[in-house]
Formats: sequence, C-alpha cells, structure tokens
Amino acid sequence: MKKSLFLSLVALVTLQFTALSKNENTEVKASDRVVASYVTSWTEVMPDPFLLTQVNYAFGHVKTTFDGVRIDNIQRLKDIVALKKQNPELKVVLSVGGWGSGNFSEMAADAGYRKSFSKDCARLCKELDLDGIDIDWEYPGNGDGAHISWSPDDKGNFTLLMKDLRKALGKKRLLTLASCCDPCYIDFKAVMAYVDYVNLMTYDMGSGNKFHCALYPSENTREWTTDRSVKAHIEAGVPAGRIVMGVPFYGKGTREYKGGHDFAKIYPVPAQYTEKWDDTAKVPYLVNDKGEFIFGFENAESLSIKTEYIIENGLLGIMNWEYAGDDAALTLTRIMHSIIE
Repeated sequence: MKKSLFLSLVALVTLQFTALSKNENTEVKASDRVVASYVTSWTEVMPDPFLLTQVNYAFGHVKTTFDGVRIDNIQRLKDIVALKKQNPELKVVLSVGGWGSGNFSEMAADAGYRKSFSKDCARLCKELDLDGIDIDWEYPGNGDGAHISWSPDDKGNFTLLMKDLRKALGKKRLLTLASCCDPCYIDFKAVMAYVDYVNLMTYDMGSGNKFHCALYPSENTREWTTDRSVKAHIEAGVPAGRIVMGVPFYGKGTREYKGGHDFAKIYPVPAQYTEKWDDTAKVPYLVNDKGEFIFGFENAESLSIKTEYIIENGLLGIMNWEYAGDDAALTLTRIMHSIIE
C-alpha cells in the first residue's frame, strides 16, 4: 500500500472516530433533558403532565407463556396515556419487569420467544399510543435475590433481546433499560447500539444504618454511591449523555424508624429523632437520642445538589422511584423539573 493512500485511510478513520466521540459527548441541551418518573399500577395519584417529560408505567410483565406482555391495571395506564391530551410533548413508556418479575430468562433464551415478545411490545405501543418500552430485568444472570429463574447465558441473551426489540419497535419509539448501580449484569458496549438511554437505579445502595442514595462515599455509605455508579457505567460503555440518573422519593433505615418511608411522610420529623446532614455524602439522615443513624433519605437540599451534578457532568436527565412518594406540594418533582428550565 502506498504511503499516501495509507495516510489517507488513517485520516479517514481518525475523522470518523472523532466525529463519533464528539457525537456521543455532545453537551445535552436543557430542552433535550429527560425528567422521568416511575408511576405505579397500585397507586392512584395522577402525575402532573407539565412537570415531567416522561412517565414510566410500572409494570408490564413477561407472560408465563414467554411470548408476550401482561400489564398490571391496564385502565390506569390508559388514564396516564390520556394525559398526553393535556401535554402532547409528554411521553409514556411501559416498563416491563421490576423486582421479582420473572420469565425473562426463558424468553430471552429462545429466538422465537424473543421475536414474539418484541412484536407484542410493538403491538401494545401502537394500540395504547405508547412512546416506547423500558426493560427492567432485575438482573440478567442473577435472579437469586429476586427469586426468579436465571441462566449464565442471560447477559448475552439480553443483548439479543434488545436487538429484537429495536427491530420491532423501529427507530421512532423509545427503547430504554433500567440498570442497578453495578453495570456488571449487562454488556453495555453491545447494548448501546440498540437502546436510547439507560435509567440508573442509584438507590437501594445501602440498608440498615447506611445511606441508600448517597452521592459520594462517607463513613455512612456502603460500597456503592451515585457518583461511583455513574462513573462505572461510563467506563462500561454508556456515554454520559445517555445516562438518566435515578433518585428515590423514599428513605431506608434501621428497624427502629417506624415513620412513613415516603418523602411525603418524613416531615415533620418526629420529636424523638433529629435531622442531620452528611456534608461528604451530600444527603440527610435522622439520628435517635443516642446520636445513632436510623434513617437516610432524599430531601430538597440533596436533590438540588444532584440536579447540579447532572448538569455539570453532562448527563441526559433524572428519574425517580416513584411519583406517589412526593408531598402534596410536589417539592421533589419540581426540583427535578428545574433541569429543563
């Protein structure tokens, strides 16, 4: 090969790689950011269609026949879809899965089942006027905790499932997935060719006397924090601009805490507890009269800091579990909305 031709090819490959890298790391505009909330089938609160860009309806499930989708409380889903009449820009996505929702492993392992499942997802999107599908398989290759079937082949089959879903849904509908704090269960370098973005479940990262939603590590955190999860997913192959960071509208703690765990029920703080602030982890917590940690949660201050983190780190947006946990003033939802203002 002549030197001039070789240099030209190198220049072309470099140009293409640079263009791809630039595209994947393009600054996210405020108008393009995602503000999503999981809305459940078992609650009755209707989301404000003007404070969200997207509702993830929880849940649909893989049928026991492995070839389609079963939806919990389909009338509630229809009522939520009807909110698009008030705000035509609102997107409604069906989230399939959730903790303890099985049949994924068997479905994804069979080419026929994958295609039938994917076609049924596309059918539901068309018939119910849905804007896409969110796959919440917890977790490919590890079903022990949720007591669902699993296989060592799940990770590879998950990628095949995403490929089939993208083909069935087409380019215009959304295809997203929910990932726990640790990206190890999914081959993101392969999967990102098919999905629009990834919802990080950056909560439930601790229990008992440790924070479950800390932004940064401190003496009150366990192995995972929100910042570590974001960085781990980027390293695993998810561009920052395709990460939607999760926040909880609830807290977790020791058995001593008997109050409501949803944000709506935390304030006013009961007299026997004192609210503290971990300035390293950037989250609040409650202590008992002995000064012992008993409950960690998200509040307006910690969520405001996380919205700043999302903007500063070029993430695509924010999502929460779950909408009904907010207070009557929609304090946390309004703070989430601020990233698109």
